Amino acid sequence: MKFSILVAHYNNYNYFLDCYKSIINQTYQDFEIILVDDCSNDGSFEKIQNLVKNDIRFKVFKNEENKGVGYTKRKCIELATGDICGFVDPDDAIIPSAIEKSIEKYLEKDTIVATHSNISVCDEKLNYIRDFKGTRKVKNSDSFFFNIDFSVNHFFTFKKLAYDKTSGIDKELTSAVDQDLYLKIYEQGNFAYINENLYLYRIHEKGVSQDKSKKDKLNHNWHKVLLNTLKRRKMGRIYGRNIDEINNLPKFLFEKENSFLKKLIRKFIK
Repeated sequence: MKFSILVAHYNNYNYFLDCYKSIINQTYQDFEIILVDDCSNDGSFEKIQNLVKNDIRFKVFKNEENKGVGYTKRKCIELATGDICGFVDPDDAIIPSAIEKSIEKYLEKDTIVATHSNISVCDEKLNYIRDFKGTRKVKNSDSFFFNIDFSVNHFFTFKKLAYDKTSGIDKELTSAVDQDLYLKIYEQGNFAYINENLYLYRIHEKGVSQDKSKKDKLNHNWHKVLLNTLKRRKMGRIYGRNIDEINNLPKFLFEKENSFLKKLIRKFIK
């Protein structure tokens, strides 16, 4: 199986060096890297071109103008030629066996369309801080699964053929893009959980968690993703409410999904 590592990049060269090193040091070497730059204005695109110029596995592209993360991630997938795809954010990294362990899951069962793992939350220098506690195995074929608790997260990989059966990432999204991808792929088959920390998530001052305006934008986009998901699944009402009358679907679904009964049910998912 050929693996396509996808990187949507913008003004991130210094952090990207760690990402780059983690990719080229993978134990599984049948891969390509598709990097799409969203019209960086700090010279980082040219630096990346120079860094990877002698590695034929790297295919580097640049948007003609700044288009946003939804458009850029969608373009990454469209350019991919691998059987399996997986995004690595340019300011993050993956452990050396991340791709190998993901590929192993696909070889176990043909019905698997995606894998997801645990995350190591790291400081700005990628020193380990803690595990991200939200990731866990999820029930497959559940029309009420909306990933409200971030159970599915990085390192997320998916079959290209499964993605091609969907409408694709919403190119208008400026955040919540990963959630859009997860929910669309979820509707195509089974997810396999890898109970290991394959992904290193870097916390730094430019991150969403450090910026209130980005948080507000994320909530707006996530509402849009959830609304479209409900419509796709032909669920005009949920928990007794008309979906078009709910102003904040992330908050509404979070409160419903975190009731005592729901938590108890999730605890015993095997």
